[in-house]
Parts: sequence; C-alpha cells; structure tokens
Amino acid sequence: MREALAMKYVLSVFAGAASYGVLSTFVVLAYGQGYALGEVVGSQMLIGFLLCALAAGMMRRKERKANVLPGGGERSRSKTAIAAAGLTWRKRLLLMAAGAPTAVTGLVYYESLRYIPASLAILLLFQFTWISVLIQAFRQRKRPGALIGISLAVLLGGTLLAAGIFEQGIGRLHWLGVLLGFLAAISYSLFILFSGKAVPEAPPAARSMWMIAGGLLLVFALFPPEFLWNGKLLGTLPLFGLLLGFFGAFLPPILFAYGVPHIGEGLAGILGAAELPVAVLLSSVVLHEEVSWLQWAGVLLVLLGVALPEWLRGWRARSQIGHSGHARGA
Repeated sequence: MREALAMKYVLSVFAGAASYGVLSTFVVLAYGQGYALGEVVGSQMLIGFLLCALAAGMMRRKERKANVLPGGGERSRSKTAIAAAGLTWRKRLLLMAAGAPTAVTGLVYYESLRYIPASLAILLLFQFTWISVLIQAFRQRKRPGALIGISLAVLLGGTLLAAGIFEQGIGRLHWLGVLLGFLAAISYSLFILFSGKAVPEAPPAARSMWMIAGGLLLVFALFPPEFLWNGKLLGTLPLFGLLLGFFGAFLPPILFAYGVPHIGEGLAGILGAAELPVAVLLSSVVLHEEVSWLQWAGVLLVLLGVALPEWLRGWRARSQIGHSGHARGA
C-alpha cells in the first residue's frame, strides 16, 4: 500500500515534467499557423492565469464549506485557509515580481524556436542545471564540490553530443537561436531562484495565479494583446493558448505541489529531467526533426548528469548506514 502511494507521487512529478516537454512542439505548430511570438505567449499566459484563478476560487469555496459546522458555526481554519486569507497586496506584488522571469523565459525560448530545431532549443534551455549551480555557488561564495563538477562535465558532454556538433559541426547552428536558448536557461535559473523564496506559505493555486499574473502583465506590456480584438480568437489561437496554458502554466505547478513534498527535492530533480526526452521525442515524431542515435546518446548523458549527484549521495548514505550497522553488530 505504501509503495502504491509512493508511486502515485512519483508519477505526479514525472507527469508535471513531461508536460513542460510538450510545449516546444505546440509552439512550432502555432508558428506554422502564422501566429506571432506575442500572440502565442500572451494567449498562453492569459489562459494559464484564468485556469489558476478558477482553481484558486474552487479551493477557497471548498475550504469555506469544510469549515462550516452543521449548526451554522465555523471550525478553526486550516493553515492553507489562513495563508490564502493572508495574501496581502505586498505578498501578491512579490509573487508577481517572482513570476516575471517565467514570461521572459517563454519569450526568449519560444523565439529561439524560429532559428534552431526544437530538439536543440530544449537542450539549451536545460543548461539551467549548471547555471543554477554557478549562481548558488556565487551567492554562497563557495566552490562547487567534485561531485557537482563531474556532473556538470557529463552534462556538457551530453549537450555537445545531443546538439549534433560532433556530427555536423558548429557551423550549422544559428548564433541568434543559440544565444536566445542560453538566455532562456539563465532566465529559468533566476525563476527557480526567486520563485522558491517568494511567499512559500501561499496555497499552490493562488501562488501560481499571482505569479502568472506578473508574467502576463509583462508580456502584455511588451506585446499589446491585439489578438483579443483583431479576430485572431476566431482561429486556432485559443486552442494553442489552451494547450500551452494548461500544460505550461496550470498543470505542472499543481502536480509538483502534490508530489514533491512526499518524494523529496532530490528525486523530484531527477524526475524533472523527463522534460528533455519528451521534448526531443515529440520533435522527432511530430515535427519530423532528424535526431540521430548519437544525439539520443547525448540526451541520455544529460539525464545521467542530472541524476548522478542524487544517486551518488544515496549510495554514500546507504554505505554509511551499512558500515554503522556492521560496527554495532561487531
């Protein structure tokens, strides 16, 4: 029974990561329909905000009903309800500011898809793994350990393989697309840094709603939402907005909030790497991008680089427990 519950949480985090992996394919298909960057990102953020607002409203209504006693009184409110009620405008603005980098990430990542294949764009975005390590080391003024260094070396080697550089050379890569891909990785690293510290006590749905609201306002400031009145809503743009908003802004935060507390951040980080093979697989199958076996080997190396630190830590912990058990037995 306990193993079944654990698997439920594992599958939840895996599904959340895989949801992120489908986004690049939807964006390329939307570009094929003639939609512009601001229309794609704007519709995604708008529908994501509406979905999160709907979920937050349903959670508040459910909480209020649960607190009403049969005689008309009210039970003591849970920590979740108290946190939801305690979202002052200062906390809301803080969440909106923390959510702005996710809009920047979407803008530069989706724009990179105009110049480079989706399979390469997701690899560049995945460089947030070592960029986050460098940012953390700089903030703590502490050099990364040997284990992290080995992991980063595996990540870099896997990225070079998966990008096809050893097969086709670096000349085939569009420099602007590569630059935008790296900027997306930097922006996503900043999003991870800020979002984890912004009002962590807030309920997941309300938290996501206000963070997406910050990103939505930024996108609308950069790209006025003309699609709301120029007739684009009569085409397929709402469908792409719904797919991108659901799989990119709404579903993953809910699945992560459900599963991560039960499996831990280490395993969650490994499962989060599911985004990469899903994106590359869809690029190959749906977009018919050519992905060689050598590139797939690079993808596996990248996944190994993500999982390696956690695996080695677990191995060391089990070894120490085994040694201590033998010592007590002796």
